[in-house]
Amino acid sequence: MATRTDPEKPNGDATEEEERSTPVEEVDLVVPETDDPTLPVMTFRAWFLGLTSCTILIFLNTFFTYRTQPLTISAILMQIAVLPIGKFMARTLPTKEYSLLGWRFSLNPGPFNMKEHVIVTIFANCGVSTGGGDAYSIGAITVMKAYYKQGVSFLCSLLLVLTTQILGYGWAGMLRRYLVDPAEMWWPSNLAQVSLFRALHEKDTEKKGLTRMQFFLVVFVASFVYYALPGYLFPILTFFSWVCWAWPRNITAQQIGSGYHGLGIGAFTLDWAGISAYHGSPLVTPWSSILNVGIGFVMFIYIIVPVCYWKYNTFDARKFPIFSNQLFTSSGQKYDTTKVLTPQYDLNVSAYNSYGKLYLSPLFALSIGSGFARFTATLTHVALFHGSDILKQSKSAMKNVKLDIHARLMKSYKQVPEWWFSILLIGSIVLSLLMSFVWKEQVQLPWWGMLFAFVLAWVVTLPIGVIQATTNQQPGYDIIAQFMIGYVLPGKPIANLIFKIYGRISTVHALSFLSDLKLGIYMKIPPRCMYTAQLVGTVVAAIVNLAVAWWMLDSIENICDVEGNHPESPWTCPKYRVTFDASVIWGLIGPKRLFGPGGMYRNLVWLFLIGAVLPVPVWILSKIYPEKKWIPLINIPVISYGFAGMPPATPTNIASWLVTGAIFNYFVFKYHKRWWQKYNYVLSAALDAGTAFMGVLLFFALQNEGHNLKWWGSEPDHCPLASCPTAPGIMVKGCPVF
Repeated sequence: MATRTDPEKPNGDATEEEERSTPVEEVDLVVPETDDPTLPVMTFRAWFLGLTSCTILIFLNTFFTYRTQPLTISAILMQIAVLPIGKFMARTLPTKEYSLLGWRFSLNPGPFNMKEHVIVTIFANCGVSTGGGDAYSIGAITVMKAYYKQGVSFLCSLLLVLTTQILGYGWAGMLRRYLVDPAEMWWPSNLAQVSLFRALHEKDTEKKGLTRMQFFLVVFVASFVYYALPGYLFPILTFFSWVCWAWPRNITAQQIGSGYHGLGIGAFTLDWAGISAYHGSPLVTPWSSILNVGIGFVMFIYIIVPVCYWKYNTFDARKFPIFSNQLFTSSGQKYDTTKVLTPQYDLNVSAYNSYGKLYLSPLFALSIGSGFARFTATLTHVALFHGSDILKQSKSAMKNVKLDIHARLMKSYKQVPEWWFSILLIGSIVLSLLMSFVWKEQVQLPWWGMLFAFVLAWVVTLPIGVIQATTNQQPGYDIIAQFMIGYVLPGKPIANLIFKIYGRISTVHALSFLSDLKLGIYMKIPPRCMYTAQLVGTVVAAIVNLAVAWWMLDSIENICDVEGNHPESPWTCPKYRVTFDASVIWGLIGPKRLFGPGGMYRNLVWLFLIGAVLPVPVWILSKIYPEKKWIPLINIPVISYGFAGMPPATPTNIASWLVTGAIFNYFVFKYHKRWWQKYNYVLSAALDAGTAFMGVLLFFALQNEGHNLKWWGSEPDHCPLASCPTAPGIMVKGCPVF
């Protein structure tokens, strides 16, 4: 291993101040303070494994976003899986040197090293950030094609996906001097990956038990075989709602006990895809966060929703299912958006006034309100608990940048010129503006709306980046963005989606890229290699992302159409249903009609104020009782995540996530810490991998050929009355009338 040297001093000497490694203790403990600049990085192995990892991950993540139980597969899967493949290639590939256009290279320059491994993971990360939870551009295209039945060209869609990604990369390049280079901007989430890299490349000194790779293979095979049960043979394992079986004719019991259409009390899932579908793997979430989410979940599902529904009938709640991501009329029927659309996909105001107002299920409405509170609570919490630190750190970052040992080691590599990023940023902006002229009817958003979105993204990315880089919290402003454009351009649902993509989602991607750039500094990856890997990975992921989505939308009959599918269809697209609902709520109908004066949900706007106030007493108590270390751990924004994402997430998804997280990150961590340290992240990756590969195999081998099972265990819930209204006189097919 190379010794630590200061590249700024030829003889390796350093003053006492310079010798200080980093101002952040956590970084000092985890990140290696050594570098070997002679290690090859952009090798044939790195390119091959990186592009393969990126393509596989983006395919799987895009594929699973359309499933009734969506699954986001993290880059940890490839981070572990490529290691034995890389070592195998190092043993078998020829070492002969080749020459191409004056460039000499070898297919096998030596042992598979950690830097190659990091580059492969950077490629893989592109397959997650594009195809996983942030796949909003594909969501917009899905809504256009599957819900609004709008014709949209492939070229327009490709530009939409590419410009969204590259715009975020451009923001990242412009802001890296503020959010990556300073030691104070330490990006806490990267430390888990650094730890895993070191664990995988350091030899196990313990001979007792399985190695990490042996454990991964055992769990992978077990997970692969097991997922045939919930994925095909016995889907009822996804939602085991025993309360409905005990009271098969009682609506209230089924509303309480249904895991799919109710509060899920007593229900559980034995499906890893169901456990990790919406909040990610619970095995990689800290116990304090799990506890805060659990408090919010219990308050929301077991107290607030039941009181609002059964005691106060808030928002005419009993006219509708207690839990649904559908939109309704005042008579409890599904809201037919085609009746209020013009041929240009705008709102037909006279038809809307004639057809009637739009209503939401009670849990959906309260979940939107929680988003109002979460936005302001996040800002208040960060300002109170971290404000002074952020101000000091941001001033230091932007005015007096002190390079730590890691940044000084990076001085030995060629830096990426600013104009490389500027070209990408300007090019994506020009192409985006071009879209608003060439495909004006398809995207609806005028050129000035595009510029408004760019300005919004530019203004908020830096402050939010400072917060995330120092506190690991990313305040969301989705609702604010949709509110703003909804008031400016009411009645235009597609424009609302496009504005959110450029004004908000480009920021999400920028922060993801910035986090990877910091990982590159920690692992001493040459900046130009990082630039190449991120850019190529982004382009490849975007193209594959759209190609897979386009193929699925064209080849799977009635995809995302719950009414046209059989009830147990695996292709109900709950994530994109919520995207469609958002386009109707914020774009088509508009916030003014729903949340403005006279709107049914006008009182939910007060949650902006309530959310802003709630962290204040917690902060005051933490100052009055500084010896009570548990008080600052009360995190109002994280508590509010206990009811985030419902729908499409169900209470059973979240409850099972909480129980699983508590088992591994409290009990196992506390009583079997050595086991947790060695195997926990490996277990998470193996469960993801086995579930994903069996899911794809089941689709191509059986479900795509129409070989679906029909028996009692193939129905996911057995709670047919859970989605029935309970208000007098409301008539819904299959439900009793009160």
